[in-house]
Amino acid sequence: MTKFRNLIAAAASAIAVAGALPAHAEPAGAVKNIVLVHGGFVDGSGWADVHKILKRDGYTVTIVQNPTTSLADDVAVTRRALADQDGPAILVGHSYGGVVISEAGTDPKVAGLVYIAAFAPDKGESVGSLIANPAPGAPVPPILPPQDGFLFLDKAKFAAAFAADVEPQLADFMADSQVPWGVEALAGAVTVPAWKSKPSWYLVASDDRMIPPAAQRGMAGRAGAKVSEVRGSHAVYVSQPQAVADVIEAAARSAGAQAAAK
Repeated sequence: MTKFRNLIAAAASAIAVAGALPAHAEPAGAVKNIVLVHGGFVDGSGWADVHKILKRDGYTVTIVQNPTTSLADDVAVTRRALADQDGPAILVGHSYGGVVISEAGTDPKVAGLVYIAAFAPDKGESVGSLIANPAPGAPVPPILPPQDGFLFLDKAKFAAAFAADVEPQLADFMADSQVPWGVEALAGAVTVPAWKSKPSWYLVASDDRMIPPAAQRGMAGRAGAKVSEVRGSHAVYVSQPQAVADVIEAAARSAGAQAAAK
């Protein structure tokens, strides 16, 4: 019965949206291409609801399936996705994906960067260096010892650490379907941080237990990013897709306006 009610609600919402928005409406004056980059332990499918919202609002969306084996490999996959864009793009990264977009974002097609509860490293920094000295009292992510050069989160602790506000069945699935995260990717250091030359936006997840919110605010401030904050877990892109899409669309509009003013 609950599932049936959810389907009815979803159908009603879709009808309301269809009535309010023209089909395939292109975002006037905005950068229309969005490239989404996932982080460690997950794949691109977590962007599904953000993708749905952005497509509804007229954006062209590409989801990068980076292998999370090494920073070099993940940057190469992201740059191939950027090469396929027919114009400027907003490059979005969640978690470790923030390292990837910081390195790949110097690509000339990138008009702006959006960090979603993400690492935003400076030159020479990596995930490994950024998490090496956690602040006293900061939560410790339940990362298991490496297995053949790859990392996993403890399944029993995955939901509480990564996806506390995600529907329990989905959080359980995310725990069981983890993508191995390469130790080499964890150690990958940024050479030229794109946020030093590209405008950036940052969404802080204030209930994050993977990257402490204070660390997120610090990285966002250092990058000069326009900061928004929402009460959400590390998987805020899954649990609160509308809030995430709102930040991305604001970046697309702002980057488009800046381009038009040049």
